[in-house]
Amino acid sequence: MKDAMLAHIPLEAFRVFDAACRHMNFSRAGRELNITQAAVSRRIKGLEDHLGTQLFARSGKNLALTPRGERLFQRVRASLDYLEESLEPFRTGAGQSISLAASGSVSHLWLGPRLRDFSRDNPDVALRLVTSDSPADLASENNDLVIPYSAGEHPRWTLTPLLAETLAPVASPDYIARKGLDAAAIVPADLIALDLIDYERFNANWISFRPWLERVAPQALRKAPPRPHLTFSTYALAIDAAISGDGVALGSLDLLAAALAEGTLVQLGETRLVTGYGYHLGLPKFRTSPPEALRLHDSLLASRAAP
Repeated sequence: MKDAMLAHIPLEAFRVFDAACRHMNFSRAGRELNITQAAVSRRIKGLEDHLGTQLFARSGKNLALTPRGERLFQRVRASLDYLEESLEPFRTGAGQSISLAASGSVSHLWLGPRLRDFSRDNPDVALRLVTSDSPADLASENNDLVIPYSAGEHPRWTLTPLLAETLAPVASPDYIARKGLDAAAIVPADLIALDLIDYERFNANWISFRPWLERVAPQALRKAPPRPHLTFSTYALAIDAAISGDGVALGSLDLLAAALAEGTLVQLGETRLVTGYGYHLGLPKFRTSPPEALRLHDSLLASRAAP
């Protein structure tokens, strides 16, 4: 049994083996670990005996790993790296680590520059961004802060509005010029003849072009249903395609404020749909948040109005 073999091998032997592999010299490995060269040699020999295989090929004072020794070294090093990373939050003097969960679209289109600004002003805080479109991941209490897509209520999180969802068609200036469009004069019925860029809906409350048209211009659907020119697996990819000039996407205007302000995207027409949903910033209801999480919470709320 695997666990029976490990139970008979002193865990220190793996640290000694790792040092010997990195230095390829038992004396230098001993100096790193504050033990003698002879002690290193004994531990390596004991490890080889336990495993029933030779880990080092010895030629005089020269060492080389055998093929099995090389495989073991890769796994031991990966395990020690993982353990070192896991222990980092417990290191004396280490800064607080904050975990924030957000959807792929919010992470890609809005969060990036705001997290960079926060990290610049708070170099002692380590940030971990969990990106997922799964409602369960976005509501996990393993996180310090969450940004779920919702109508504003959650049983375990206190939610504050961050980005309201107002949907309107958007396209790049290059696409608009190439098609000879008057962007301001576009009406919903015109969209059906354009190159629509859509995305797959993994949430019943998400809105793509067909439900958007059903709400703002149902008469347009009687002529012909919208047939997307491109459909992407994520909303962020659909927006990237629109910015690249591939067609018209349905833009969440608060989420795309920077692209609209910079002119890389332009709203087509004046028709908008306020869905009542949006992205909310959440703090846990049933536990006290660390001060670093509260600082990030306040920083993100303060940046709501900025593109």
